[in-house]
Amino acid sequence: MITAIVLIKATAETIPDAAQAIADVEGVQEVYSCAGDVDLIALVKVAQHEDLAALVPGEISKVPGVLSTDTHIAFRSYSRRDTEDTFSAGLDGA
Repeated sequence: MITAIVLIKATAETIPDAAQAIADVEGVQEVYSCAGDVDLIALVKVAQHEDLAALVPGEISKVPGVLSTDTHIAFRSYSRRDTEDTFSAGLDGA
């Protein structure tokens, strides 16, 4: 499974509708509206690079109001839970 983070710039008046339209695209897991250099961030999970290549320019970029996208492919995931699970392996809480 390939995970990508897509940074999206959109026109201000279309952000809520664009976010929902993007969230409805197959392969898009979540969409966040945010402050900063971008307006929306989409978390995408697809089976193959070809799927990502079709999804971003073919669907996300064509959503009304979307001005530009910047896609980042994730190599590895890290989380606090992963770290805690590693250090608690084999412990039964005693």
